[in-house]
Amino acid sequence: MDLNKQRRAIRHLLNEYQPADAIAAYYAFYHPPEKTRLVLYPPDSAHVTGYMAFAQTGFDLFRPFVTLRLPHRDLHGSVELVHNAILPGTAVILHTPDNYLPLLQALFQIHSQETLALYKLEASRFRPILNVLVTQSNGTNGLPRFVIRRTTTEQDEIVAAAGINWQTPYFAEISVYTAPKYRRRGWGRSVVSAMAQHLLENGRIPLYAVATTNTPSIHLAQALGFTDTGVRQILLQATLKPRP
Repeated sequence: MDLNKQRRAIRHLLNEYQPADAIAAYYAFYHPPEKTRLVLYPPDSAHVTGYMAFAQTGFDLFRPFVTLRLPHRDLHGSVELVHNAILPGTAVILHTPDNYLPLLQALFQIHSQETLALYKLEASRFRPILNVLVTQSNGTNGLPRFVIRRTTTEQDEIVAAAGINWQTPYFAEISVYTAPKYRRRGWGRSVVSAMAQHLLENGRIPLYAVATTNTPSIHLAQALGFTDTGVRQILLQATLKPRP
């Protein structure tokens, strides 16, 4: 089955209009085909109940970024899907719904684990910040980004930047970075505001995924009108264990 047919076969497993499925929908349906591999369960079945998507990304050139939907209430099928898709000893980066965590902890050796809260911008609460220091450019992925530069006679450096991790026709996830010595000036908030306005004007709902322990970043999002969707997702760096 070619990739286009595989993508059609798993569409019923995701609702790409919902924030909870947005990142999985991107990697399942919109990530570049040459950088995407899908494994379906059951294999060669007319009714697919689960899948794993392996994506090559700039996040890590050597370990695939994996999103997935496991067969509902089918422990045997879930285990079979994972072992059909990954060889024991393979290192991966897993982005997964939090309810999959107990099974994945049993199947994988976990090297790091982070819980992400998903925030969505409420357009009615959004008040753009006008900052003349913010300019638009393109990120390394070719997508727009908004930056603040610090220019001196010695150097020209980007001290705050908001980019797009991924986007679908309906959503886009915003990333932000502020150089440590330039924090607490509102510059991170300014570039995120510019990016959020750009996305709204282009018909996409901005999303913001943040570690639940990152209080300053959460406060930044809330100040701009992002609200907690209640969705919790897990980011794991892990290696598949041998079959028992």
